[in-house]
Amino acid sequence: MAVTRRQKEVLDFITAFVQRNGYSPSFEEIAQGLELRSLATVHKHVTNLQNKGLLQRAHNRSRSIDVLPARPPKARSAERFPLLGRIAAGLPIEAVENQDSIALTDVVGNREVFALQVRGESMRDEHIVDGDFVFVERGNVAHEGDIVVALVGGMETTLKRYYVEGSTIRLQPSNTEMDPIYVPAAQVAIQGRVVGMLRRY
Repeated sequence: MAVTRRQKEVLDFITAFVQRNGYSPSFEEIAQGLELRSLATVHKHVTNLQNKGLLQRAHNRSRSIDVLPARPPKARSAERFPLLGRIAAGLPIEAVENQDSIALTDVVGNREVFALQVRGESMRDEHIVDGDFVFVERGNVAHEGDIVVALVGGMETTLKRYYVEGSTIRLQPSNTEMDPIYVPAAQVAIQGRVVGMLRRY
C-alpha cells in the first residue's frame, strides 16, 4: 500500500530505532528524531501507518509500536474478475448483470499446472493457435484423446492428441492439413495434459 514521504520517514525511523535499541520509540522520541514540533502530527502518521497494516500498536502499554512485516504481493493467479453473465456469439440474448466472479484457480483448481506458449498451427481445429497459452497439468499419465505435451525421443516436445495403437503412440494434430506422428511407445514420455487455454488480443 502506498505511503507518503513523511510516513516512510516515520516508518524508517521506528524500524532503525527498534533495531538499534531493541524496543520501540516513544512519540516524543519520534518527534525529536524527525524534528516534528507536534506530537499530534506524530500520532496522525503512526495511526495512518497502522491503518495501512504497516504498524501495530497496543494501547495498554508504553513503547508499543511494532513494525509489521511487509505483506507479500498478491498472486495474480488468485485475482478474481467480475463474471457479469453470458454473451451470445450468435443471436443476441438479454443482458443480465451477474454478481459472480472468476479466477484462474477456477480453471486449473489446485492441480500442479505450468503454462506453455503455443508455436505453430497443428492444433488450430481445437481453436488453439500460434501465440496462445495452454495450461498443462503436470503428470506422466494420459488417457485416449487427451491433448498432451509429449516428449518424443527424449529431445523434442509437441502438443497433440494422444492415442495408443498397440505398441505405437499416435500423436494426432487437430489440423486436416497435417499428418499424425507415429512413435514407438518407448520413445514417448508424457509431460502433462492440457486443462485450459488463454488467448491475448
